[in-house]
Amino acid sequence: MDPISLQLGTKNLWSWLVRLLSKDPEWLNDKVKFFVPTMDLGSRNLDLTERVILQLRELHNQGQATWQKFIHCVCMELEVPLEQEVLLLSIWGHEDECPSHLEAGEENQPESQLHHGLKRPHQSCGSSPRPKQCRKQQRDLAKRYLQLLRTSAQQRHGSELSGPGHPLAFHQAYVPPILQWGRATAPFDTQEGLIMGNPKAEDGTDMSIQDLFKARAGKDPKVMVLLGKAGMGKTTLAHRLRQQWAHGQLDRFQALFLFEFRQLNLITQFLTLPQLLFDLYLSPEEGPHAVFQYLKENANGVLLIFDGLEEALDPCSSKETVGPEFSGPALTLFSGLCHGTLLPGCWVMATSRPGKLPACLPTEAATVHMWGFDGPRVEEYVGRLFSDQPCQEAVLAELRASRHLRSMCAVPALCRVACLCLYHLLPGNSPGQSAALLPTVTQNYVQMVLALSPRGYLDAESLLGLGEVALSGLEAGSVIFFAKDIAPSMRAFGAALGLLTSFCIRMGPGRQENGYAFTHLSLQAFFAALHLMASPKVDKDKLAHYVTLNSRWLLRTKAKPGLLDHVPTFLAGLASSACHSFLSHLTPRDEVWVGAKQAAVIQALRKLATRRHTGPKVIELCHCVGETQEPELAGLMAQSLPYQLPFHNFPLTYADLAALTNILRHRDAPIHLDFEGCPLEPHCPEALASCGKVENLSFKSRKCGDAFAEALSGSLPTMESLKKLGLAGSKITARGINHLVQALPLCPHLEEVSFQDNQLKDQEVLNIVKVLPRLLRLRKLDLSRNDVSKWTLLSLTKMAVTCSTVRMLQARKADLIFLLSPRVETATELRGDPDLQGNASRKKEAESRSLALRLQNCQLTVPDVKILIAQLREGPHLDEVDLSGNQLEDEGCRLMAEAATQLHIAGKLDLSDNGLSVAGVHCVLSAVSTCRTLADLHISLMHKTVVLTFAPKTEEQGTQERLTHCGLRAEHLEQLCTALGGSCHLRHLDLSGNALGDEGAAQLAQRLPGLGALQSLNLSENGLSLDTVISLAQCFSTVQWALHLDIRFESQLVILKGDRRARDLSASGSWPEFPAGAQFSGFGRCCISRSFCLRECQLEPPSLTHLCETLEKCPGPLEIMLSHGVLSEQSLDALLGHLPRLPQLKLLQLSQMRLSPRSPFLLADFFSVCPRVQKVDLRSLHHVTLHFRSNEEQKGGCCGTFTGCSLSQEHVEPLCKLLQKCEDLSQLDLSANQLGDDGLRCLLGCLPQVPISSSLDLSHNGLSQEGALCLVEALPSCPRVREASVSLGSQQSFWIHFSQQEEAGKTLRLSECSFGPEHVPRLANGLSQARQLTQLTLTQSCLGLEDLTVLLSLVRWPKGLLSVRVEEPWIDRAGVLTLLSVCAQASGTVTEISISEMQQQLCIQLEFPRQENPEAAALRLAHCDLKTHHSLLMETYAGLQQLSLSQVNLCDADSMLLQSLLPALSELKKFRLTSSCVCPEGLAHLASGLSHCHHLEELDLSNNQLIKEGTKVLMGALEGKCSLKRLDLSHFPLVGCTLSVLTQGLSHMTLLQSLCLSRNDIGDVGCYHLSEALRAATSLEELGLSHNQIGDTGAQHLAAILSGLPELRKIDLSANGIGPAGGVRLVESLAFCKHLEELVLGCNALGDPTALALAHGLPEHLRVLHLPSSRLGPEGTLRLGQALDGCAHVEEISLAENSLAGGVPHFRQGLPLLRHIDLASCEIDDQTAKPLTAGFVLCPALEEILLSWNLLGDEAAAELARVLPRMGRLKRVDLEKNRITAHGAGLLAEGLAQGSGIHVIRLWNNPIPTDMAKRLQSQDPRLDFAFFHNQPQTPRGT
Repeated sequence: MDPISLQLGTKNLWSWLVRLLSKDPEWLNDKVKFFVPTMDLGSRNLDLTERVILQLRELHNQGQATWQKFIHCVCMELEVPLEQEVLLLSIWGHEDECPSHLEAGEENQPESQLHHGLKRPHQSCGSSPRPKQCRKQQRDLAKRYLQLLRTSAQQRHGSELSGPGHPLAFHQAYVPPILQWGRATAPFDTQEGLIMGNPKAEDGTDMSIQDLFKARAGKDPKVMVLLGKAGMGKTTLAHRLRQQWAHGQLDRFQALFLFEFRQLNLITQFLTLPQLLFDLYLSPEEGPHAVFQYLKENANGVLLIFDGLEEALDPCSSKETVGPEFSGPALTLFSGLCHGTLLPGCWVMATSRPGKLPACLPTEAATVHMWGFDGPRVEEYVGRLFSDQPCQEAVLAELRASRHLRSMCAVPALCRVACLCLYHLLPGNSPGQSAALLPTVTQNYVQMVLALSPRGYLDAESLLGLGEVALSGLEAGSVIFFAKDIAPSMRAFGAALGLLTSFCIRMGPGRQENGYAFTHLSLQAFFAALHLMASPKVDKDKLAHYVTLNSRWLLRTKAKPGLLDHVPTFLAGLASSACHSFLSHLTPRDEVWVGAKQAAVIQALRKLATRRHTGPKVIELCHCVGETQEPELAGLMAQSLPYQLPFHNFPLTYADLAALTNILRHRDAPIHLDFEGCPLEPHCPEALASCGKVENLSFKSRKCGDAFAEALSGSLPTMESLKKLGLAGSKITARGINHLVQALPLCPHLEEVSFQDNQLKDQEVLNIVKVLPRLLRLRKLDLSRNDVSKWTLLSLTKMAVTCSTVRMLQARKADLIFLLSPRVETATELRGDPDLQGNASRKKEAESRSLALRLQNCQLTVPDVKILIAQLREGPHLDEVDLSGNQLEDEGCRLMAEAATQLHIAGKLDLSDNGLSVAGVHCVLSAVSTCRTLADLHISLMHKTVVLTFAPKTEEQGTQERLTHCGLRAEHLEQLCTALGGSCHLRHLDLSGNALGDEGAAQLAQRLPGLGALQSLNLSENGLSLDTVISLAQCFSTVQWALHLDIRFESQLVILKGDRRARDLSASGSWPEFPAGAQFSGFGRCCISRSFCLRECQLEPPSLTHLCETLEKCPGPLEIMLSHGVLSEQSLDALLGHLPRLPQLKLLQLSQMRLSPRSPFLLADFFSVCPRVQKVDLRSLHHVTLHFRSNEEQKGGCCGTFTGCSLSQEHVEPLCKLLQKCEDLSQLDLSANQLGDDGLRCLLGCLPQVPISSSLDLSHNGLSQEGALCLVEALPSCPRVREASVSLGSQQSFWIHFSQQEEAGKTLRLSECSFGPEHVPRLANGLSQARQLTQLTLTQSCLGLEDLTVLLSLVRWPKGLLSVRVEEPWIDRAGVLTLLSVCAQASGTVTEISISEMQQQLCIQLEFPRQENPEAAALRLAHCDLKTHHSLLMETYAGLQQLSLSQVNLCDADSMLLQSLLPALSELKKFRLTSSCVCPEGLAHLASGLSHCHHLEELDLSNNQLIKEGTKVLMGALEGKCSLKRLDLSHFPLVGCTLSVLTQGLSHMTLLQSLCLSRNDIGDVGCYHLSEALRAATSLEELGLSHNQIGDTGAQHLAAILSGLPELRKIDLSANGIGPAGGVRLVESLAFCKHLEELVLGCNALGDPTALALAHGLPEHLRVLHLPSSRLGPEGTLRLGQALDGCAHVEEISLAENSLAGGVPHFRQGLPLLRHIDLASCEIDDQTAKPLTAGFVLCPALEEILLSWNLLGDEAAAELARVLPRMGRLKRVDLEKNRITAHGAGLLAEGLAQGSGIHVIRLWNNPIPTDMAKRLQSQDPRLDFAFFHNQPQTPRGT
């Protein structure tokens, strides 16, 4: 005991003072410094209590005066309760006064309640205390007021008991409802009951009223909200609390105030807190200020109850409420009380229906859910209500027999109504009959009204009047009525029946009024519904307006629930047929009218039942539908409910789930119920009993505890369809688990169970898992986020090993999941001996069973892993064992690695993050060295990775071992290689990220032969020098498997690889910009190509010398790739100097290297230095590729590409001098340089001395019209030029093609040259000098009508033919006559004219010299208007041999000109008028002119827009055309008469060689007549009859005449209706056509019979075979392919859109002239493509391959890439819409890099990412991924 306390005899007060000051040590320090400035405690090491005691001793030692002043400061400045203040001042504050004690009731209060008080303003230390006498007077006044308050409460309760009542003792029958703590964050210690061992407190249920105010450690909860739905007893509980306080049962409170917001809403003026307490509740007799001050100082003993918070009307004020003088609305005062700004320290309780609570509530406010009655409470209530024992037992019997009635009684208000009804019904009914009269809530109220009515008489007027009052109040939001609102007679009627209550409402000081209200809100809703149904004032439309669903999802939608929420439920109940007679008694209308209104409600509910609703509305609709008692409506709603029915975040009661279950009983399909975040009544799962359609049931709520689990376990066995059960996030304990464990085996269909996040302990988890063998269909058990120890986990692994149905156990931190494979019991097992057959079945399952075990981050150690290994050895095969994140260290990892070979692991063993060291790496390697099933071993100490992957494999597949970032150094290599040498299956070794250095790399290179036949070795990130990585190239000659060395020096990537499969191990993960293409080197040879790739390195001459000397010993062929660096002129010169000494070199590639401007000259000179060089490709001074021939290859042409090298005029002459030394230069590409016109002129001057034999590309060199004219002028001096093409448009191109020797015919194409009038004379002069020119094309070159006229008149040759093609936009507007006039001005004789207005094209052929009479020449030279001199025009065109008019619009003038011109054209042999429009008069003129052309040999009138009459006119022109050799009448409307005229004319055309009648709908009959007419055409060579609806009959007619057409070379019968019969007959007849070259039969249903017949008799000279979409199958196609194989003349084959599958042609002999093959959409896959692509190589002339819309993948792409370099003429490959990935596209890019001449490979719509497609296309533009075909890319260097 403290010495001072002993001296003063005040131990308790001294201890209290120490505790008080320990809470505010800073304040005490300040006071000590004030009173004792010299005291210093800074250097002493004391705890807080010792420091306070020492400071108090020092203050006491200063003397009595100092001590008294200090005590005064304590009382005035700190929060000291009044009792303790009196004691302090009495004992220590005055010398002459004795202690003054409080009354016993206050003295005995617990100490924990005495430390709260009202903080006073700080005063100075010298201030004097208030007089003691004032404090005594205050206490006396307060004591009298508190007694008055208690007396008033007793009187109010007594008046309630003595008011108008019922024959039952309702006032004595109070039973507390179920109370449950709500918000988890509330400052209540909700686990206190669990700690103290009280099982009822585990889930916060079964609280008593006193539990609400029990003192707990820490700060007391001051604000709480009681949440309950209407009828749960919130108001009753509030009044019960006041009653208990009035009788002294709540002794911790000195004062209790009860307010109802429904009354406070009537107060319109602002109030202060004293006004609220005294004016509106109870005024003190005197001294209100003193009383209020006492209440403030003792606020800890004040309880304020606010009932009906959801009814508060005024919003909370944002203004802070400070002090008693503050005034505001009642809700604002309530907010101040809650936040402690008013009456700080008081207790506040509010009641409310669930919803969005006002924002004025503090976040730390506790919530308590009121759940009404469970079964025992209902029985207790009945026991208290009925004093008569027989009556009590009868009521209980009725309740126990009726499930519906029991569910209604879960709501206390309804329980009261039901008991009242049973009291009146039981005497006159047999057992069970009374409950049958109360099936719904509505009918309970109906029976209550009937029971309360005197002698069963219904006062309809009064009842309807009350209903109208009720409805008006609900609509106005009011539940309180005044005398003026209700007629006196109705007030008397309501009071007499107990329907209305009256009470006094205090409106202010001395102001009070009488108020009236229905006894309960649901009763008011019932009467409102009664009015709506029975009142004649309400029609059906208005009634239907009230049948709505008001969502109770109030937490997110609205601030408070509506008063009309219950009206739809009662409307639905009154719509029941059982209420029909009741309504008929009330309403003055007839029964038909009542039935119509009931039907209106049912119809409104029917509409709602078919819609989708949120969870709250579904529940409300269930209540409404249940009230109607309509099975059909219930069935409609049940079937309309979705398969997944979620309920989230709103409270649910037993009654709610009972209503839902009632609906689900009418459902046929299964349903999933998901309850998440919903406050649930503890016993509500009982309502789900026998709900057979629930397939998935899930609860996730912290409100669920043992009581909930017990209720749920009783219902689960009755839910016969239940497959999935979830109970997560609850507070369930061992008691609840035991109930569930007993229930689970009784659920035969259960497949998935989840007990996540339930705070389960070890024993509970084990109890759950023990039941697994009894759950025969269970597939998943989830126990995640529970509290499981390591030892329990090992027990679980043992259970997983021994339980035959478990296939996976996953434990990772919070996760704990079992996956199971249910054992299927066969019928034999069920019938036979359970022991013998069951054992056999289990043995069979054990042999086939596999288990995956994942124990991650479980803190397992070496002893644990020993136990685990022992368990696993006795277990089944293992798919996977994951022990990552544990504490196994070296020893544990070694033990697991050694055991791995015995544990039959089929997948992976993961030992990552287990503290493995370098020494442990060797142990693991040694442990698995002999394991034959090890496929991959990955160890990375830096990344804490240790993963062993097992798989059954062949010896060729081998093992991959990755020892990355393990800190391995040179001294570790011996031990490492010893461990690795024991494995004979090692194929891939990755030692990247270690510290081997140069010494280690050298040692490893020496030891490589001892490691077996590896396929790859990765030495990246090992700190290797450049010399060392270059020295690794020696492995090419010392290690047989080493084929590719890939080095990225700056990134420290060093990979030595074997075959191509190993290339995928490259760490880059992306395709190189210029692939090596080693796979494609040496096709057809036995030698293996090797490649050396060095990137990201600055190469100096010494390093290059070292590299070349090292590679000299390398066997060939060899490829060298250097990239991403800088190569100086000296380095390039040194490299080129060494290359001739590498005879095995096939390819040198320098990509993304910065080269000097002198590089083009060094490379151009290299042609003469190294004769083996085949191609030099230099691009942009950054990329160089050199291709070399082998010594065995024949010498061929060389290619030089110098693009983007900034070459200008000054470089031309030196470059040409170097290129002159190359004797066999084939192609030269100087595009994308800066030559300009001057450079071009210089180059053209040197061109005769440069031996280019194929082509010269000068595109994109900044050329103008001057350059084009220079080319024209240079043509005479370049005799070997055969073709020149210039385009000066946006895509500028300039090409010159050469021949081996001088050729007579040259072609010149000039496009978009923008020539002006000043250029025309020079152009004409140049053309006049180019005497060997035969074709001139001028496209979009801005030559106008006059310019063209001048040009044609100025071009003069002594002799020869010149074809001129002009394409200009004005041609389509000029007209035929104008164009003929222009052509007439030509200086040569016009022999051919072709005009196409649509194509804006004019083609003429001129013959020099021109022969004409002097008069015509004079007129022409005088530029006379030939339009008016027709005779001159006829003279000019006398030698015209061909006139072609295409896509023209012939006017009358043009046709009249033709009418007069055609007869004069004696030399005219060919006339074509195609795709044109001619008026009827013009047709007559044209036919007239044609009738005089008796020497015509070719007539083409196809595709014109003709009518029937016009056709007849033109057909007349055929008369007498016996000399015709070619006739084309395609798309000519041939009808009966015109066809007859045609066949008549054909019979006389004995010289006819070509006849085309496509798209004329000839049909089988017309085909017969046509066949007969063609019997005379024995010279016929071409016959076109496509798209004519010819069937088998017509084909047989044609087949009959084929024997008479021996010269036939082409027949086209595509797109007809020919089937197998006609096809076979036709093909057999082709045997007579010995000269047949083209056979086009596509788009017919020919089938395999036709293909087989064709294969049997394939025409000898066949060049073109088209059979697309012909319904060919594999058999016919395969035979046809065999017949085609080796055909010497075949050039085109089309078999597209046939189901070839395995019948794709296999060419073993080859087709030497095949140019085009179309196999699109033929179902060709990778397997079929292999022999197909092999056959392509045997077709050397192949130019186009179409394989789109097939099933080709990367394997097919690889095969194509392999053969591409060998197909020199191939220009286009179409692979659209296949299954080629980026990998396959990369292989194709590599194939293109081998010098292929392909223009484009189409790859649209293959599974290639866009970014990868762009990258590949930038690598080679010939890869086309676009939807539309891009312009074909001319390959560089071709």
